[in-house]
Amino acid sequence: MDVKKLGRIPDGGGWRADPAQNARNHRSSDRRICFDYVHVAVDDHSRLAYAEALPDEKGPTCTAFLSGAAVFMTANGAPGQTRHDR
Repeated sequence: MDVKKLGRIPDGGGWRADPAQNARNHRSSDRRICFDYVHVAVDDHSRLAYAEALPDEKGPTCTAFLSGAAVFMTANGAPGQTRHDR
């Protein structure tokens, strides 16, 4: 499992689409740049992946994501968690 923080692109594109946007981004304003957090889980055995873009990376959000990933992977044939003691 991993979480990647990505900045949201403003309406109209970023500074590459509109060079004047760069100047607007660096002015002081009350508008905050927001982020999306892409949560990703990959099953090592089957390489089945599950991803969601969520509003934060806090504990309750990660717990809910992990539960959703387990349901998805079980429903799509990923092997369940087993423990082999020798």
